[in-house]
This record gives sequence, C-alpha cells and structure tokens, in this order.
Amino acid sequence: MATLKALVVDDASFVRDLVKRTVRQRFPVIETTDAQNGRRAQSLMSRTTFDLVLCDWEMPEMSGLELLQWMRQQPHYEKVPFIMITSRGDKDHVVEAVKEGVSEYLGKPFSPEGLSKKIIKVMGRKLQDSMSRSGKSMDGPADAFKESAALLTQKREAPPAKPESPAQPAAGDNPLMAAARSNQAPASSKPSGRAPMSVAQVRFSDSTLKSVVKDINLTEVRVIAKRDQVFPGILDQAVVDMEIGNDKTARLNGYVHQLQAVDRRQDSDFVSVTVRFVDDDPQKMEDLSRFIATFRAGNR
Repeated sequence: MATLKALVVDDASFVRDLVKRTVRQRFPVIETTDAQNGRRAQSLMSRTTFDLVLCDWEMPEMSGLELLQWMRQQPHYEKVPFIMITSRGDKDHVVEAVKEGVSEYLGKPFSPEGLSKKIIKVMGRKLQDSMSRSGKSMDGPADAFKESAALLTQKREAPPAKPESPAQPAAGDNPLMAAARSNQAPASSKPSGRAPMSVAQVRFSDSTLKSVVKDINLTEVRVIAKRDQVFPGILDQAVVDMEIGNDKTARLNGYVHQLQAVDRRQDSDFVSVTVRFVDDDPQKMEDLSRFIATFRAGNR
C-alpha cells in the first residue's frame, strides 16, 4: 500500500508517464498524481499534501520556477523535496533554481536510474523507512515486460569510424557547425542546388548525436547523422536543440520514433533518426515554427 505521495508536473504527457512509471516500478510505496502545468499543480497542492514534487521548468500558465517560488512560501511545503526535471541545464538556470530552494536538478533526457538516485537522495530516511515497513527492496520488483522490451530497444554502439582526414573548420564556423560539416549527409541524399541543411543536436540520457536536419514539421523532425556515433533505442527520450537565431536555442522534448539506414545497404555510412515531439507549450511551438520557416526558406 502506498504511504507517500508525489506530484509529477510537466506539460508533456509522455514525460509525465515516464516519470510515473519509473516511480511506480522502483518505489511502490509512492503514489503519484500528475499535473500539466504549474497552475494546475498549485491547485492540487492546496488541497492535498505531497511528500515529493517532480517538476518541469518550461510550462504554460505557470513555470516550474514560479511553482517552486510559491511552494517555498507555504509553511507546509517549505521543506518538501522539489526535483526540477528540465532540458535547461546551463549553469545560470541551475544557480537560479538553487537560489529558489530546489532540492535537486535532473536534466532531460533522463534515465530511470538517474531519476531513482535523485529521489533516494532527496527523500532519504523517510523513503527507506517506508520501503522497509512495506517489505520492499529499493531496486523494486523485476518487470518481465520491461526486460523483454529492452532487448528490442537497447542502444547499439556504432562500429568504429573509417579513417578519414579531420574536417577543417571554415572561417567564422562555431564548433557545432564544424562538427555538423564532418557529419553531414552524403551529396546523393541532399536535393541538388539547395542550401546546406540546418544543424541539430539531439541529446539522449547518456549520449549526444550531432546531425543535420533533413525534414521537420510541427510533430516530428528527421535528422541524418554519421554512423560512427552512439545511437539511441526506439522510444528513448530525446531533446532536440535547434538554433533559431540571436543566440537563442529551441529545446524540444520528444522520443525516438524511427531509425533507418539512409542507403539500402548494410554498410551505409549514414543513419536517419526520426524524433516525435511531445511538448504542449505554446512558446516552444512558436520557437519550432520559427525554425521551420527558416529551414524551408533556406531549402527552396
């Protein structure tokens, strides 16, 4: 029987489900409730007392930081653990969250193990005692379905790269553009006469894929990357970083929908990765629309 309560807050239902599933499998003594934004979470927290809050940063109506600020002003929530789960991992944002009283900071995409460690760290003895009273192990019961699915979706390391001369950055290139040049798709896969593809960085829980955008719309993006990198598994979480000008980067949350060789042969040097977006944040949709407009204008 669950003895502790956790609130999961994220505008993406896909992410909320991942967090709840991890908590349910690893810590059966924790009952989870979810909210799609900070405003809804605030309403729930006013009616029910939670022992843990796991929250995204960027959400419509009320952000995770605003929820944290409100929460620390409430006497009964002043000491309750708050884990910020977000794709915003730069130092300035981490420092800002720490100043407002965040308990822990977990970057997206995250692994179940990474999330579990953060929960154990912030809840400490309270969680351990609850698990012990229920006769449960901290590792949680084995999940046969999960183990079977892992065999189908496990990450596979790419074979060693073929020897080649390192790409030389052109004048004015930033490091990401230089990396993209060395990882660009073969000429046969790009329409003749079009401008170079836009750069995208796709982050996973334990690796980063440097790639170029082949196609994009409001629901998904297809990127092409060299095979000599570490690739994710199907359904793995992903964060797609795309430059949209004025030193601003759009960060879109999603999951891997498809992996496919660019060429119809076993030794294809390039792999196509399709990531489906899961965000429901108007600001992120606006950033995505700006990137799509720039991408299409440059490839006419």
